[in-house]
Amino acid sequence: MGATRRRFTEEYKEQAVAFVIDGGRSVAEVARNIGVHEMTLEKWVKKAKDEAGHSQPPDTVLDDNERAELVRLRGEVKDANSTIAELQMQVEFAKKVATWFARGKQWRIQAVIATHASPANR
Repeated sequence: MGATRRRFTEEYKEQAVAFVIDGGRSVAEVARNIGVHEMTLEKWVKKAKDEAGHSQPPDTVLDDNERAELVRLRGEVKDANSTIAELQMQVEFAKKVATWFARGKQWRIQAVIATHASPANR
């Protein structure tokens, strides 16, 4: 009793892909608007890009602009990772300080109780 599988014409698929590629819309937005599953539309877009030669092989040489952007982005990631590491160290230090103060406060309370306790209660 499963649902029947919908079939789409090539023209329909091309128009949907054009909304994504030429229209600059996201796959999720277009899929939602036309009532198809996001993965289905992603497959159509990938197929269209492969057929048009838009997809670059992974071993393609980068041009100067792409290389400059890659260097810039790697620098940003390195800076972000350094900041994250520093913040993690600060959090760990704060935890240790809080633990130290909590222990000290606990010991002081116990000392006060011990000194003020009557000899009969000991």
